[in-house]
Amino acid sequence: MNKFLSVGIIIMSLMLFACGPSSNQTQQKGPFLGNGIHNGWADHHSIVIWTRLTARPEGNAIGIKFNDVSKKELKVLNEEANAAHIHKAQIPEGYQLKDMEGACPGAMGEVKLRYCEAGTQNWSTLDWAAVDSLKNYTKQWQLTNLKADTKYIVKIEARKNARSDISDSMLGQFVTPPMSDKAKEIDFCVVTCHDYWRKDTLNGHKIYDSMMDLAPDFYVHTGDVEYYDKPQPWAMTEELMRFKWDRLFALPLQREFWSKTTTYFIKDDHDALMNDAYPGKKYGTVSFERGLDIFDKEQFPSKVLPYQTVRWGKDLQIWLVEGRNFRSKNTLADGSDKSIWGKAQKQWFFNTVKESDATFKVLITPTPILGPDRGVGKDDNHANEAFQHEGDELRTFINEQTNLFICNGDRHWQYVTHFENTNLWEFSCGAGADEHAGGWNEKDRRPQHRFLRVKGGFLRVSIRYEDNKAVIWFRHCDVNGKIVHEEKFFESIM
Repeated sequence: MNKFLSVGIIIMSLMLFACGPSSNQTQQKGPFLGNGIHNGWADHHSIVIWTRLTARPEGNAIGIKFNDVSKKELKVLNEEANAAHIHKAQIPEGYQLKDMEGACPGAMGEVKLRYCEAGTQNWSTLDWAAVDSLKNYTKQWQLTNLKADTKYIVKIEARKNARSDISDSMLGQFVTPPMSDKAKEIDFCVVTCHDYWRKDTLNGHKIYDSMMDLAPDFYVHTGDVEYYDKPQPWAMTEELMRFKWDRLFALPLQREFWSKTTTYFIKDDHDALMNDAYPGKKYGTVSFERGLDIFDKEQFPSKVLPYQTVRWGKDLQIWLVEGRNFRSKNTLADGSDKSIWGKAQKQWFFNTVKESDATFKVLITPTPILGPDRGVGKDDNHANEAFQHEGDELRTFINEQTNLFICNGDRHWQYVTHFENTNLWEFSCGAGADEHAGGWNEKDRRPQHRFLRVKGGFLRVSIRYEDNKAVIWFRHCDVNGKIVHEEKFFESIM
């Protein structure tokens, strides 16, 4: 059920999971917390918290639409790489970026963070600090010395400066993972591929409403959170890239879900730069390397190494891998030196999997490893011939393991792939909206397809206990949360 008003400024009371300013705050000049609270990189004892100050409490719901741009003009703008021309072609004359639909411009000011264990009032405080105007008015904190398997409440307050009253405040929450000696039921969700224009409600994507009802322990976005290289606008400048993040983060459904859920964000090509992006590429005025910085260091919670493994109790360990930062050019000849993951990350994966005694292991990757993927014109992932050498290396290693499963994003259709008489299983979560689904013919069902559905939704994964044995349960859901397929495994899949 939709939890928000669909037009105008959304006025909500500041309760535990409030996602916008209270009524008296809307009468002030701000700054506001219009993009909410994100968290990332949670482990047993630490997490990173992110927020951004905004000039408005909400996105501009009644703003102006961008001009359409022809393919020919788009090609010229991309090659010319002139920021003024890129903006002029897309923003109607007489208007500025702040006037456009969904705009949620940033604002200078200060933020303070407080946090405590849920059910207590033992608050720890990180004092007032200015947001960084060079990083789109954002601020991040790393919280350390946390307790494992514990729910925490976070409160962020905003003000213009030390002489100003508090102009906005917001509450959120997260949970830390249980340690490896604790058997515990766990639920998590995996999603991929959605953007502002392909949302299926005015307030965001239905999947966030559906997942909120499930209240997962954590959630993983496998990338393509937003699309720079899609229209309204074509984000060929840093300013337009930031506009797209600001607009998406202000959507009420996303904002509420991210504020109250332990979250892991992975990037892929469209939110790094452009389709099939790799080193040396440019999109308009922005280089591939700059695109990585915007994602890794500004728009999302940051970490020195953009990959991680986390133990979620006795029976589950997850691996979150990075597919853009270390990759070779897609166009290079395939061979032992061509890589998507890079040598260091790949060796880390091999070593940590071998060291793990978790009952079930789940590799969460932005792109497929098993596929199948479309053939012609596809050279960006391990299911393609362009990266077959490293793909075979990974598939061989995974097949040698017991109870190691793959969950992937990137593909706009849901599937389960399994090769008979192997340990190879891959679960594609599918795009975040039905409108975003596509790219595969549902009638083209291959022998390795245990399930195939060209619709939107998400993947729900659960650890449960039956007859004193741990079970892992993979369930594909539609956008409304209805289960459309499921696979269940006990301690051996052979």
